[in-house]
Order: sequence, then structure tokens, then C-alpha cells
Amino acid sequence: MGINKVATLGEQVRALREDAKLSLREVAEKIGIDTSLLGKIERSERQPTKEQIKSVAKYFKLEEKALLKELISDQIAYKILEENADLDTLKVAERKVQYLKMKQ
Repeated sequence: MGINKVATLGEQVRALREDAKLSLREVAEKIGIDTSLLGKIERSERQPTKEQIKSVAKYFKLEEKALLKELISDQIAYKILEENADLDTLKVAERKVQYLKMKQ
């Protein structure tokens, strides 16, 4: 499974684990988190921390930056859904990011 598939980060982690034919417990142990926490991350019930993302990337030999991008995009998507915002909100945010970058 490629990291670029449109899915939540949790769904992508689950697919990586299942493709490698590893149990939840095996992966949780290797990345240093509780099995139930990994299950919640895979079900998108909980967002992983940046440190947990780094551990997942290292374990599955993935680019850390790509996983962090997936995490941020999940956070943005959930926020837009939560606020009942439309996709035009993303265009406004993009312009603000460009503006803020220029100010730095």
C-alpha cells in the first residue's frame, strides 16, 4: 500500500501493518506505545503525536515528512468537517499561509 492513497493516517498505518502481516501488539511494541492506543490511531479515534509518527516512519522505513504531512492533512480535514466549513475555506487558508510566509 502506498502512502499516497486517500485515507486517514490511521487507515494507512493499519494497511502498512496488515500488508506486513504484523499484529497490533507487535507493531505497538516496536514503536513503543500501548496496543490499545495503536488500535485507536488505526481507527482514527486518536491522533498520534509527532514522536509516534517518527517511530512509525522509522519502523516501516518511510519518509517521516510524508507521514507528518498526512497527520496535518487529517487535522485540517477534521477541523473543516467539525466546523461545517466549505472547501473555499482551504483557499482562504492557502492565501493566509502565503501571506504569513512573506511576513517572516
